[in-house]
Amino acid sequence: MNDPLPLFGFSTTLLELLSFVLSIITVALNIRQLHWAWLFSILSSALYAVVFFDAKLYGDMGLQFVFIGVSIWGWLLWLRGDGQSAALPVTRLNNHDRWQALAACLLAFVALAGFLKYCTDTDVPYADGLLTAGSLLGQVLLSRKKVENWHVWIIVDVLYVALYIYKGLTLTAVLYGIFVVMAIMGLRAWSKACPQ
Repeated sequence: MNDPLPLFGFSTTLLELLSFVLSIITVALNIRQLHWAWLFSILSSALYAVVFFDAKLYGDMGLQFVFIGVSIWGWLLWLRGDGQSAALPVTRLNNHDRWQALAACLLAFVALAGFLKYCTDTDVPYADGLLTAGSLLGQVLLSRKKVENWHVWIIVDVLYVALYIYKGLTLTAVLYGIFVVMAIMGLRAWSKACPQ
């Protein structure tokens, strides 16, 4: 599944292609707030862990395992609701929560970048650490149905496009370009569901 596969003038693998398709389905279902998105998230994360290991993107590889755990948690949240309603509603972060989220992301970046720089053979410890920390934040906010998750994903996905082009993961770079467009669509849809 990891043998080179030519596709539209560039090389990919069957594993990367399958991960690509599952990831698109995941985000499309997230935009529509359908809980089945979490199943596809678990599957795509498991496959992408292997893809990123092969590319020596260890932060992204480890992130996939965290995504699996957060996906299980998000699935339960979306199914159980918030204790006040049957379905978890779309809400926004208050100012205190925004600062808290930013501080947590910064601390995660420092810890991850340090670990990646001194404990792995990656050639992009700072980029991998920053985008891993941002992705963690985006996933937690998505699980809690916070509108701001889409802001985080737009920024992170734009930066991921550059990283994946640099690492030769062309199909995944295309995927993250599509994710940018889908995140903008998600932001619009969720903003309508939570006017403020």
